[in-house]
Amino acid sequence: MSGPQLAYACWCRDGQGSNAKRDALRPVHLAHIEAHVDRFFAIGPLKDGDLTVGSLMIVKADSVDDARNLLAQDPYFGADIWESIEIEPFLAVAGDWLGGIAWK
Repeated sequence: MSGPQLAYACWCRDGQGSNAKRDALRPVHLAHIEAHVDRFFAIGPLKDGDLTVGSLMIVKADSVDDARNLLAQDPYFGADIWESIEIEPFLAVAGDWLGGIAWK
């Protein structure tokens, strides 16, 4: 990556009935995350009770295309587990993870 690192929120929604594929690919998905952990501000599953329904990732990227390319390397992407992916620029300005309020 070159240039400033920006944050992008990536909502990856699972397709219907993809839980078995998700479970089978979890080890290689987690290996991918570990290999690129420096590219993530935060990452984790989206839940509906005990059911995993997708993934939320706050990624470090130079552009939306750069963020999409990172997601395209994930085994979940290649297995069509994610039915839809939305990527939006994200600016964190307050919260515990930031140590408070950014504008003060």
